[in-house]
Amino acid sequence: MRKIIHVDMDAFYASVEQRDNPELRGKPLAVGGAAARGVVAAASYEARKFGIHSAMPSVTAARKCPELIFVKPRFEVYRAVSQQIREIFAEYTPLIEPLSLDEAYLDVTENLKHMPIATEIALEIRARIKAVTGLNASAGISYNKFLAKMASDLNKPNGQAVITPKNGAAFVEGLAVKKFHGVGPATTEKMHKLGIETGADLKAQSLQFLTQHFGKSGPYFYGIARGIDDRRVRPDRVRKSVGAEDTFSRDIDDLDRAIRELKPLADKVWNYCEAKGITAKTVTVKIKYSDFSQATRSRTAALPFSTCQDILDAASGLLETVYPFRRSVRLLGVTLSSLTSDQDDAGSQVQPQLDFSM
Repeated sequence: MRKIIHVDMDAFYASVEQRDNPELRGKPLAVGGAAARGVVAAASYEARKFGIHSAMPSVTAARKCPELIFVKPRFEVYRAVSQQIREIFAEYTPLIEPLSLDEAYLDVTENLKHMPIATEIALEIRARIKAVTGLNASAGISYNKFLAKMASDLNKPNGQAVITPKNGAAFVEGLAVKKFHGVGPATTEKMHKLGIETGADLKAQSLQFLTQHFGKSGPYFYGIARGIDDRRVRPDRVRKSVGAEDTFSRDIDDLDRAIRELKPLADKVWNYCEAKGITAKTVTVKIKYSDFSQATRSRTAALPFSTCQDILDAASGLLETVYPFRRSVRLLGVTLSSLTSDQDDAGSQVQPQLDFSM
């Protein structure tokens, strides 16, 4: 039986800003641009009381809370604090799987402190984070990754919760599927159409049924409905995809200008791949229109792309397939996937990680 901790920093970006500027403490704060085209990257708990959340347009956030304070993001500071936190994790276990700058899984089954109780490890880690960074963290403790992730949300902010092997299956049965980690809006809608509203409903389905309707995710859903998740904490986890996107100051209607805007995006993802020694076979273009509706187009090549120009040509061709645009374009994105390492002779696909954005 493994002992897994999921550590999640509370309102990380906003909390860093409030820590560094005492005048912002206790006030509704959004990290992001205040301009008409801006988007909220993070919101303090004071702002969340007004219904403000990440990815919300800044104009909407300002309408919900006229007193909202906007602060430009300082990613170099957030990365430095994240490194401090990971150094604390490393004092307890080498089995650390970062999910982003502000959260990670830790396997503490056999830990460097020889502490037998995972809840005490989580308490100590959270206290160390507070002492070193001045920031609060929440934690979830359980016997697998899925339940540890779910537990970390139960007593936020600045709290922790445990889901034991004894109550794991019952906890899942009573949970709405829309709250399951890894079940997004589209999958939730599909489950609802199939009459699956809760974990109990999911558990009632056969493996064959779930595989038929959800493909490769079917066995995973079958397992978590029973409180089973055999995924290991992977300290060597690397990206499955890498992407960049940009929101324009003015909407774009012209195809030639839109194609020109693809170049810096292609440069960014290609430079990342070159620096990491990885290649890709699939390119995806994301288009967000002025009404916030979205479209994506993808192309997979027989061989990995060998130059940035190859990526740009493929992305441009994909963009041409949706022209004339049904609305003016407010955002474009380019993502590379089917990534492989230059050193991977077998060409096996690497494991998932979050995309980065411009």
